[in-house]
Amino acid sequence: MDSEIKEEIPVHEEFILCCGVETQILKCGPWTDLVSDQSANKPKLLIFVIPGNPGFSAFYVPFAKALYSLIDGRFPVWIISHAGHASVPKDKKILTTSDDSNAQEIKDIYGIQGQVEHKLAFLRTHVPKGMKLVLIGHSIGCYFSLQILKRAPELPVVRTLLLFPTIERLSQTPNGRIATPILCWLRYVLYVISYLLLKPCPEKIKSLLLRVGLNMMNLSSEFSVSSVLEPFCIANAAYLGSQEMMEVVERDNKTIKEHLPKLTFYYGSIDRWCPKDYYEDIKKDFPQGDILLCEKNIPHGFVSSSNEEMAKMVADWLKYDLAKI
Repeated sequence: MDSEIKEEIPVHEEFILCCGVETQILKCGPWTDLVSDQSANKPKLLIFVIPGNPGFSAFYVPFAKALYSLIDGRFPVWIISHAGHASVPKDKKILTTSDDSNAQEIKDIYGIQGQVEHKLAFLRTHVPKGMKLVLIGHSIGCYFSLQILKRAPELPVVRTLLLFPTIERLSQTPNGRIATPILCWLRYVLYVISYLLLKPCPEKIKSLLLRVGLNMMNLSSEFSVSSVLEPFCIANAAYLGSQEMMEVVERDNKTIKEHLPKLTFYYGSIDRWCPKDYYEDIKKDFPQGDILLCEKNIPHGFVSSSNEEMAKMVADWLKYDLAKI
């Protein structure tokens, strides 16, 4: 894909209060307010991307741009950050609406169940009723996507794509065995270390560290990723991770069975968060399902290396659904 074309694709950044919590929304395409838009070219469908953990939406922009281009710019592609995983830069304003949900309505919003309600609150407040939806979940975002289908059957979701789905036995995976003691027993040490090292750190040093880190991972971002080094955001990501290890245990077969015709699962052949035997198990339990195994050695964090490749596969999976819109 030509890099100049991708650079021309408009991406609008907003910081909003969703359930009383600062939330970053990145909107790919010319549409920024679907609720108030009464124009003739108003889209009939929204592609909604739910990140993994940490939920830094800026890292998904290259994937969203590539996907938007491959669907010929027909529909907006929006990415939402997780609650508590985004800090508002000093030069940015927070947008508020009278319909935003009250923070007190959601218990433990930074936890795994609160994060699901956070996404539902956004969809109910910022997306018109009746607008068709495509959900794209990555990693723990797949768990959130299934929960959205379960808790809000009224939402007109036409397709849900689950990329490298961490939806079961998370603490038993190769990476989970390492992460569980760190996140569940030692995360308070992580809180203290991040606060002591990063809180007094000058912004220039943080910017340098971010540039070096992004270069080492072959990443780039046109939007601020300063949240990566914010102790508050790090603490919330670790807290969410600890709940993932404890709560993501049994696969929700009931929800999967109910919505199987509109689900696509994509497992990694080298994934240490949802290993190949998990793919084999779910394939055995749901032989009629659209359950695929990556044979291209794409890593779990595909946003770091394979954005265009993933976008091409996603666009291909969506061709039939989007052709009907």
